[in-house]
Amino acid sequence: QVQLVESGGGLVQAGGSLSLSCAASGRTFSTYAMGWFRQAPGLEREFVGAILWGGSATYYADSVRGRFTISRDIAKNTVYLQMNSLKPEDTAVYYCAARRNLARITYQDYDYWGQGTQVTVSS
Repeated sequence: QVQLVESGGGLVQAGGSLSLSCAASGRTFSTYAMGWFRQAPGLEREFVGAILWGGSATYYADSVRGRFTISRDIAKNTVYLQMNSLKPEDTAVYYCAARRNLARITYQDYDYWGQGTQVTVSS
């Protein structure tokens, strides 16, 4: 059974940084893409970025490119989302997700999800 467990959310002031982790278990993820999504109240879940577990290629939404960085630690089966220069509009519940093969930007294309972690950026 695939399990994804996020951690690292919290409250930060605008301009600050947070690092989220997503610990994956239940299978070998070498052929998977790992995505980060976020959802603010009343809004649809949106793509933040993704990484190919095997090749380490990364993809980002325009709204976070240059501020957020996704990485993974194969030995720890963990994916990270480093968030810098945070803005109030980054406030949301952040989710990690997994799907086989290629990364996708639509949340419906992902098969496995973590429980989410709240990120709140104060102005």
